[in-house]
Amino acid sequence: MKKNLRLPHCKTISYQLLQIPLITMVIAASLLPGTTSAQIKDVPPDSIRYAGSVYQKIKPKPTYPKVVGYLSFILPLETLSAGKFTPNFSHHTSSIGFPVGVNVLYSERFGFSYELTPTIKASGGSSKVSNLLIDPGTMFRFDHGFTIITRLAFETSGRYGFTPVFNQVYARSKAVNYFVALSLPNRFGNSDPYSLGLNLQLGFTFN
Repeated sequence: MKKNLRLPHCKTISYQLLQIPLITMVIAASLLPGTTSAQIKDVPPDSIRYAGSVYQKIKPKPTYPKVVGYLSFILPLETLSAGKFTPNFSHHTSSIGFPVGVNVLYSERFGFSYELTPTIKASGGSSKVSNLLIDPGTMFRFDHGFTIITRLAFETSGRYGFTPVFNQVYARSKAVNYFVALSLPNRFGNSDPYSLGLNLQLGFTFN
């Protein structure tokens, strides 16, 4: 006797066919969050995302020589002369200078600075421009915005000498860089004894 072979029920076939897209959708859903998060993940400002990969942006190298100007003010803090320390703001007298200059940068490590510093002196209820300092110098540039400047000094008051300057950039923006500096003016001449000072300078350079 021949046994009759039963064909699968049509509902069973339909259910099995539906399982394939359901499984596919589950797998796709499990992969989707990772892909989405990768697409919206932030990248550093100096990087760019392309075709699913992150690439470092190529920073344009500055061209030299480069000329930048700067403005600042300078406060004499202390002066040593003839064995005596004289602070600023003593005996109702104070001085403040306004250095303005141009830096010519020849490389990442070296430059030359041209600076003029008029000084205003206030004493006894009156004030006047008491001196003009001309102090060009060489710039030795290091990493992290630190610069050593060796300046010559020629004053209209008759004094002359040299001034080592220790300069540090402490904040940067697109338009300007802000710096702070300590200087040690060494002065001779004009029938006065040798003097050594300590000055504080604050200012900004134009980019």
